[in-house]
Formats: sequence, structure tokens, C-alpha cells
Amino acid sequence: MGNCEALKILLVILLITTTTKVVLVVAGGTQQRIPTTLQGPFEPLTRRFDPSLRRGSDDLPMNHTRLKKNVTSNFPEQIALAISSPTSMWVSWVTGDAQIGSNVTPLDPSTVASEVWYGKQSRKYTSKRGGNATVYSQLYPFKGLLNYTSGIIHHVKIDGLDPGTKYYYKCGDSKIPAMSAEHVFETLPLPSPTSYPHRIAVIGDLGLTSNSSTTVDHLIQNDPSLILMVGDLTYANQYLTTDGKGASCYSCAFPDAPIRETYQPRWDGWGRFMEPLTSRVPMMVIEGNHEIEPQVAGIAFKSYLTRFAVPSEESGSNSNFYYSFNAGGVHFIMLGAYVDYNSTGAQYAWLKEDLHKLDRTVTPWLVAAWHPPWYNSYSSHYQEFECMRQQMEALLYQYGVDIVFSGHVHAYERMNRVYNYTLDACGPVYITVGDGGNIEQVDVDHADDPGKCPSAGDNLPEFGGVCHLNFTFGPAKGKFCWSKQPEWSAYRESSFGHGILEVVNSTYALWTWHRNQDNYKEDSHGDHIYIVRQPELCFDTPAPKQRGQQTNETAAISAKWMQAFSLFIMAIIVTGSL
Repeated sequence: MGNCEALKILLVILLITTTTKVVLVVAGGTQQRIPTTLQGPFEPLTRRFDPSLRRGSDDLPMNHTRLKKNVTSNFPEQIALAISSPTSMWVSWVTGDAQIGSNVTPLDPSTVASEVWYGKQSRKYTSKRGGNATVYSQLYPFKGLLNYTSGIIHHVKIDGLDPGTKYYYKCGDSKIPAMSAEHVFETLPLPSPTSYPHRIAVIGDLGLTSNSSTTVDHLIQNDPSLILMVGDLTYANQYLTTDGKGASCYSCAFPDAPIRETYQPRWDGWGRFMEPLTSRVPMMVIEGNHEIEPQVAGIAFKSYLTRFAVPSEESGSNSNFYYSFNAGGVHFIMLGAYVDYNSTGAQYAWLKEDLHKLDRTVTPWLVAAWHPPWYNSYSSHYQEFECMRQQMEALLYQYGVDIVFSGHVHAYERMNRVYNYTLDACGPVYITVGDGGNIEQVDVDHADDPGKCPSAGDNLPEFGGVCHLNFTFGPAKGKFCWSKQPEWSAYRESSFGHGILEVVNSTYALWTWHRNQDNYKEDSHGDHIYIVRQPELCFDTPAPKQRGQQTNETAAISAKWMQAFSLFIMAIIVTGSL
């Protein structure tokens, strides 16, 4: 491409950018039009469920090749990575054999060491770190139910890492010896307005079905550098329990068991199922309702709290239920919907402090995630966590959250920018991705469909109060449900899949919804949009370092040129002319 042609493209892109449309010139001179949020709010669009597809699939059996244990007792398995800080990484794994039965004896964690050897060259490990190990038990002292005790769960933090660098590592106990095979990962860039993860995958409500397998296979093809798992991981509490036999009516079969048994070996199967991905790509998790898993003495969330390392101390929350972390120029906030979220509680106080300390000149993008959606037009879970929204939404809006990811509803939905059920150009883009492939099947009914509006007594949350409301304003005034797809719902469809977020620069991020049925169709997807930040129009927060020093007019002009320049570079890359 000559300089004259390049200049033409730059001028075209500048013109397009100022009219809020994005056109990329691709190979062969064809044009690919991708909408941007600057064109919004969009007219609500629904893609109805394809009746030729199945709404769900069966759980994979425990003897499935992707779930079976393939190492001997003391060798590491279920290896997983998680971000600790921009220069450190958690490495987690399991050794030993879990036990399930009426009588179980916990293993001794001190019998196996926790070591990670790592370096920048294959089989040349220049550093070594140790960590801690623990076990947990899931106990049901009721006739007919099975107790469980885990293998030994190891967590090691390796630090002093260089950003954007490939590291080779193995983990285990070198004295037995019982070390894993060599694995490799690449660190993410340091916080910076010009550096971002390559691709950020977002998954919710995954489970362990045939659909889950398709989702993960599809995800591996998309080559992410970071994974957000927004709750409901294994569905261990939905698996056939009671020694694998199950019960069609649980309360009928076990009237003296006030707690539903969860089949904990599914957690081990899920760790093996995910290891090909999580041993090389960090996965950041947040709890969903299927992680509650109550047992005796009021104990809950035991598996979630024990199996996953998250940067709770590093982010100052000191709670695995909510935390934050940075990945390049993106600051992520992971919030807990099943612990106290009230404005008088510890989580809210931590969130307010975390937001106050945030420097948007370093991490321009602010992304939040939690399990149940606040904005949802499906019948399932409609207005279920309205109390949480009423407590927290104003704070997130005040600090300019750009995108919110949630799961829980087993369908896909992207909202127009919204605040307090009102279209607002400065509100976040809420996206629901609760359809990774779980056993509960995809949701197809909308609250605005005739006869599908749930009653106010439906969709009661498993934590927190009930704050269902009838709308007092707008097109749904005086009603509990809208009579048509709400204006804040931009796009919805019932399909299993996963999402990919590709942050281009401090202004643009490309969001793509990858449906499972498109797994084998090149360049096919369900939803595709550029999410565009407008800080010069929307920032009005109490933190001076978030406001910047430019006037709105100057900042707007600067932002337009930055958008045009970044898209110019993208066009050159796509045409292969660098």
C-alpha cells in the first residue's frame, strides 16, 4: 500500500469515526461494517431460538476421557493459573486421591510439598517458589448421603515476573519426586493506557455437558490470554447424587436430609476438564449460586473458597468473594452477589475505596463482573437481584464503569447503555453470558412474551432481600414487566457459547459473541460490536486524577483523532501492509 492510499484510508476512517460508524477495509478491498455503541441506543432485537437445535445436553459421565484422573496419586493434576498482580501469578493444583463415602479420612497436606520451578527457557528453570497446601471436606451426616474429602490442594505464588513474557514451569514435589510435565504461560502487560491483553474470554454457567465441551473447544480455538468465569462453574449440586443413582424427588427420597447433597467428584472432573486451558491461561473466577453448596454447621462455599486462588489480599478485600486486579490498561472488579452487598457492609466499603484509588490515566477501562444480572429481560431470574442493583448501581455509575459481565440467565443478552432502567449514554454496557453449556438448558422465554411475565413471588434470590418493583416511569409505567422487549435490551438470543473482548486502545474495545453452533463456521458469530468509551463526556467523579485536565471540546477532538489513528493502524494490519 502506498502513502497516498494509506492517507485515503485515514481520511475515510476519520470521517466515519466522526459519524459514529466503523468501516474496516479488509483484504481484497471489501468492507466490513461493525457497529459501535456510539450509534446507540439500538432498536431492541431478538433472535429467536432455533428449533432445530437442542436446548441442552446430558452431563458427561465421570469416566469420560476428559474427566478421568490420568496421573498417579502424588503427581499434580487440575493445574490452573490465576493473576496475583501484574508481576506475579498463582499456580494451583491437586495431588492425592479424593474420597467419597459414609466414612472418609482427610489426607495430611504436610506429606506433599508445594513447589513451582520456572524460567524463560524450556527445561531451564532459574527460579523456585514454595506455597501452601490444604484439604476440605463436604459432610452430610444423614442416612443415604455421601461425605467427601478432597485431595491435597496446592497454591503457590510466583513473583518477580516480567510483563509480556513467556515462562515455562512445572509444579509438584521434587523430593518424592513427583513433578508435573512442563507447562507454559505468557504474562500480561503492565497497567498502561497503551497495552492490553490480546483477547479476554468471558464465560458463565459452564457445567460439564456436551455443550460445555463445545464451548471450551471453541474457546481454545479463539486463543485467549485471560479468562473471566462469572460463576456457576461445575454444577456439582445438579449432578446425579447418592452414589450416582440420583433421585427424581430428592425431598421424597431423603425426608430427613435438610441439605441437598452435592457430588463433589464433579469438581475434580471439572479441574481435569479445564486443565488444558487453565494450565496456560489465567482464569479469574467469581462465585455463583451453584457454588453455595451448604453443608452441616452452616458451612457454605467450601469448594470454591479452597480450590481457587484469587488476589483478595493483593487488592485489599481479604475476601475470595470479591476482589479486583489489573490486566494491562483494564481494571477488573469482581463482586460477590451471595455475600453482603449493602451500602453499610464490608464489600461496599472495599468497592468504594478500590474505585477511589483507581487512576484512569493508567487503566482507562473499568470492567465489573458478578454472577446474577441486574438488567435481564428473560423470564428466568427476572428482577431477582434488584436489591443489589439498588444498593450498588449508583456507585458504579459515579465512577464510570464501562462494561458489566454477568451469567445466571442461560441465554445471551447485550444491553444499550443504561442507568436506573433509563437509557443513558454514560451508563455501562451490561452483557449476560450465562450459557456456557450447563445441564439446566438454555432459556428461551422472555418476560415480555405473552403469558411469560413471572409473578412478583417468583425468582426469589438465594441471598439477600426481595426488591421487585413495578416501573413508575417510561414505556412500562405501572407494570412489573414490559409489554415488548425493553428499550434498554439491545440484542438477545438463546444460544450456548462464550464471548471475546479485544481492547484496541483506551477508547475502543471489540466485543464478539461466539455461539456454539458457529464453532465450525469461519468468521461466524452471533453478536459483534465496538464498545466505545467517552470519558470526555461522562467522567464526573470525586477523584481528580480521573477527570483529566482537558476541556470537553479539546478531549473530544483528541479522542476522535485517537480513534481514527487506531483504526487506521488496524486497517493496515488487516490489509497486511505494514
